[in-house]
Amino acid sequence: MRLPLIIALASAMVLPQAMARAIPDPNQKHAPGNEAPQKPISQAGYSTPVNYQLQCAGCHLSDGTGSKANDTPKMKGFVGNFLKVEGGREFLVRVPGMSQSALNNAQLADLLNWLLDKNGMAGASMPEHYQPYTEEEVARIRKASLLNLPDVRAGLIHQMVEQSIEIDDGMAHPSSDPTPQGSLK
Repeated sequence: MRLPLIIALASAMVLPQAMARAIPDPNQKHAPGNEAPQKPISQAGYSTPVNYQLQCAGCHLSDGTGSKANDTPKMKGFVGNFLKVEGGREFLVRVPGMSQSALNNAQLADLLNWLLDKNGMAGASMPEHYQPYTEEEVARIRKASLLNLPDVRAGLIHQMVEQSIEIDDGMAHPSSDPTPQGSLK
């Protein structure tokens, strides 16, 4: 009985010292190169491809192929199809990864236009007459939250199917419900 008591007392004496070492030293200096506070991404002046890597590639991968295992759709060669259906243009701005990103409205418009370039991520999926996003348009659309991403996306995919657009986004699409909830029709 004495041994557990001795262990408990010894632990109680050592614990404050162990915790004291976990408290940061207020006199500690910044690591070399980190003396100035970091700029927010919206003020950093990164290029659009770098903004893609920082804001999108974590889920959609660096080449836009997405990951079915992580429930992340492929953008490469497909994302332009959203511009062919009603509500798709707004959807691309309102996707949480876009609307809630650290990018300002001008950067987000640039990123969307970069993604939707025929020679870039969207490729041949782009509609013939594309109007680039503007900072003002992004600001207006971005204010409206997307409350049910899966259903809204399913409704847009349904519209694409009705237009005979090949659905090659790397995701499974149930065909049991011909008019999913959230359809923008």
